[in-house]
Amino acid sequence: MSGFYFVETVTNRGRQLKLAAMMWFGLAAGAAFLFFFNPALPSHQFFPKCPFRLLTGWQCPGCGSTRAFYQLLHLHPIAAFKFNPLIVLTLPFIVYGFLGFTKSAITGKPYRRLFIPPAYMWAWLVLLLFFWVFRNTPWYPFVS
Repeated sequence: MSGFYFVETVTNRGRQLKLAAMMWFGLAAGAAFLFFFNPALPSHQFFPKCPFRLLTGWQCPGCGSTRAFYQLLHLHPIAAFKFNPLIVLTLPFIVYGFLGFTKSAITGKPYRRLFIPPAYMWAWLVLLLFFWVFRNTPWYPFVS
């Protein structure tokens, strides 16, 4: 039975390594593409439009993320923050999760999951909803 467990662990590790490699390759390819093509330019209108904004005319919490990532890739964090402050504030946590998953794939050790108290997740959800509502108001700093 222990041999079966070993085979299963190696198989899962191989799958996890492939997934981590594909994830980082995809991120690198997307970043390289975004580095050279500014989504704010009229000549680069091949970037997908937000379906929520097309249907309602309002901005969703993710609107401006592509332009924010473009600005971050060009080392302009303040400009990125102006396009989408929520993604800029959430990005370090996403990167931390990707790095933890990659470390687990490389070392073969189980992924150490951090316990995030439910109150923090609810607070983030409330922040997301407030951001969604207030970014569609004519008040500063959300004036377009």
